[in-house]
Amino acid sequence: MNFHREPHTFVGQVNLKVQNLERSLTYYQDVIGFKILEQTEKRANLTADGKTTLLSLEQPDNVVPSRGRTTGLYHFALLLPTRSDLAQMILHFANKGLQLGSADHLVSEALYLSDPDGNGIEVYRDRDPLAWQWQNGDVKMAVDPLNIRDLVGIEEYPVWSGLPVGTVMGHIHLHVSDLQETEQFYTKGLGFEVVNRYGTQALFISTGKYHHHIGLNTWNGEGAPQPAENSVGLRSFTLVYPNETARNQAITNLNKMGASVKEEGGTWITTDPSGNRIHLLM
Repeated sequence: MNFHREPHTFVGQVNLKVQNLERSLTYYQDVIGFKILEQTEKRANLTADGKTTLLSLEQPDNVVPSRGRTTGLYHFALLLPTRSDLAQMILHFANKGLQLGSADHLVSEALYLSDPDGNGIEVYRDRDPLAWQWQNGDVKMAVDPLNIRDLVGIEEYPVWSGLPVGTVMGHIHLHVSDLQETEQFYTKGLGFEVVNRYGTQALFISTGKYHHHIGLNTWNGEGAPQPAENSVGLRSFTLVYPNETARNQAITNLNKMGASVKEEGGTWITTDPSGNRIHLLM
């Protein structure tokens, strides 16, 4: 099952603002394993397969560090094709001497780290969807310790050579200011479905019964302010709809809700109630 192609709607690309483009490019190539697809003085597009941009980095004029406790990016998540790929990645991180977070989410196994600007990154692999546990439309997820010894095992892996070709942007997780209002925007507006609630401060949404294409939380506080326009962090992300009909339905829904949605240079753009900017593609 592939949840990151039609007929599903999914996150295709994440666009970040950084303080120092060259520093970030060094990190994302040497540590994460991206390749540069295109680069200008202030911007670069990064790829795993040499064709598709997954991550875009931009160094704005008068950029300032993140002040924290705002809405915006919690993390973006790179989905690797296989468990062996994740094992190779963790060995690579260990060779780099990096400090990592990790978790077994039942539906997936995940590693967590941050780039030089503090932008959160998850690298994960999915378990077989047939093994995911569903009850009354909710998928069971957890934050259990990751069994790294079992993950790495005793197999000898090839020398790490960067992100595998089949890597995709698995999901994005956002800080928001009001969970109920945000839920209405993403479900009634953009067409997602709630598949898991984590207490009263986080929820996970998807299409096609994926465990989540988007995570939403208020862990930076109810009513958290939006970051400054020139702050490092999330610039925008893309949602890829399966066809024009599906995208147009989302645009119609947003207009009926009174949400901001407009066309800029041939691309439809909306902004969620917390100021997170979204490009609606197909």
